[in-house]
Amino acid sequence: MKVDLLVKGGIVYNSYFKKFFREDIAVIGDRFIYVGCSEELNIDSEKVIEAKGRYIIPGLIDIHMHIESSMATPIAFSKEIIKNGVTTIVSEPHEIANVFGIEGVLEMIKSGEDAEVDIFYGIPSSVPSTASEYETTGGEIGIDEVKELMNSEKVICLGEVMNYFDVINSEDKKINKIIKYFKEKHPLLPIEGHCPRIIGLELSKLIFSGVTSDHTQQTVEGMEDRIRNGMFVQIQEKSMVQPVIDYLVKNDLYEHFAFVTDDCMADVLINEGHLNRHVKKAMDMGMSPENAIYCATYTPARRMNLLDRGSIAPGKLADFIMLEDLNSFTINKVFKSGKQVYSSDDKATQDKIPRTFPESFYNSIKLNKIDKDMLKIKAKIHNGSVKCRVIKIQDGSTFTDEIISEVEVKDGYLDWENSEYCLIAVIERYGKNQNIAFGLATGDTIRKGAVAASYAHDHHNIIVVGKNPSDIVCVVNSIIDSQGGYCAALDGKVLAKIDLPIGGILSDKNMQWIGKELKEVTEAMRYLGYKHYNPIMSLSTNSLPVSPLLKITDKGLIKLNENRIVDIFVEE
Repeated sequence: MKVDLLVKGGIVYNSYFKKFFREDIAVIGDRFIYVGCSEELNIDSEKVIEAKGRYIIPGLIDIHMHIESSMATPIAFSKEIIKNGVTTIVSEPHEIANVFGIEGVLEMIKSGEDAEVDIFYGIPSSVPSTASEYETTGGEIGIDEVKELMNSEKVICLGEVMNYFDVINSEDKKINKIIKYFKEKHPLLPIEGHCPRIIGLELSKLIFSGVTSDHTQQTVEGMEDRIRNGMFVQIQEKSMVQPVIDYLVKNDLYEHFAFVTDDCMADVLINEGHLNRHVKKAMDMGMSPENAIYCATYTPARRMNLLDRGSIAPGKLADFIMLEDLNSFTINKVFKSGKQVYSSDDKATQDKIPRTFPESFYNSIKLNKIDKDMLKIKAKIHNGSVKCRVIKIQDGSTFTDEIISEVEVKDGYLDWENSEYCLIAVIERYGKNQNIAFGLATGDTIRKGAVAASYAHDHHNIIVVGKNPSDIVCVVNSIIDSQGGYCAALDGKVLAKIDLPIGGILSDKNMQWIGKELKEVTEAMRYLGYKHYNPIMSLSTNSLPVSPLLKITDKGLIKLNENRIVDIFVEE
């Protein structure tokens, strides 16, 4: 038998037994043809690799993630994750869909056609994440767009249903019409979910609607309720706490979950890794290597009906990793479709990333520069104090709380600058209505200066938090000038920034460059007093109205548990 590749003397992972066996691997074209002992067989191979007792596992598969979270293009992103053994991803491009609508999704798919990894997509189901009365977006996705996107062979699921409140309580809402259509026309494809904290009857209603997975931060109670009711759980890093891992191990729940990254920042990716980092962390927390690998290869493939991959067996796609060491999960080589695409011996390169998006995507911020007068908040009294709602930002989570506090009023305007609080604002950037919404922020946020971003989940208007008008004007106008990005400033001087000119959310540079600039912005935010474990993500999710509890969009303060816009001033 003539083959293209023979890998000899490896310790090969078998997904069906969840065990390792000392075996050889033969590949023809992009598929495995034989796994076993080749000594007694007449195998003639063009290329032979001696594994020398190294462990060999399937390529890692990440089925819930957003390329845009890396702020890189699909090509740049793929060049980095392949080094980490990730050979297949399912990306949900709702970030760029919020900016450009279906055109953004189609261009995202086109941009990744030549990527080094296989990129599949979930249709963004919640664009906007709530509804137009709660946030202004550049585009929307409805049933017509869903129908058109289903023509792409790269689309394999309905992406995360975020507005679970409407799914449960409002049958006539757009999201329910999309789910109904998807169930009728594509009944075998998964419908992904986003349902933090809900349990009991509310969770049952959501599952009954057709939503069959959740990737949000899990507690043991919430995870148990989900799995008990037949929901597939996707474990991102925030869920990887000891009680959750212990529960999964103790109850042998490996068929019912997969590890996912959801959002992976560029600086974390280049310095710490991708899905491989989650596998290693699970092993360190007490999960066996065999089971951790299973839930980063086989269960995600099965969840997404990617039945041609996720295991090393005849007929499967020849995506595999050769590990230098199992316990440290150190990668020696990565193979994609039977071809070696990475070796630890390769010299690091600073790749130039081709421009793959239309020129129009580089001019998406339709906003004039702001001035200090635009940051005044008119009160209902001339002097004295008023009760205000304040967003409390907390380290360890992207969830926020609401507190009520007295704030002074001077000459008819809220004297926020001399209070203990920051001003937080969202400015509409699409040229649709010129909205500016104001709030106050406290907790683990900045103590001086200002920081702003056009990457504001999920509407991607400009969000800013600051302690004084001058610095707020500085960072916002800097972002307008560069057509997107993050910027931190103090005393009118920019401390650090990263430009994101593609739709205000993506860079056209390589991952190493993005990671370097992002690290500088993060360090600047920490210098300004931001205490969060991930200041970038915290800032950007302060405007996500489907995340608990009090958030802000260009339409105002949004209180998730009441599903309504609330005023900054509390009525007596």
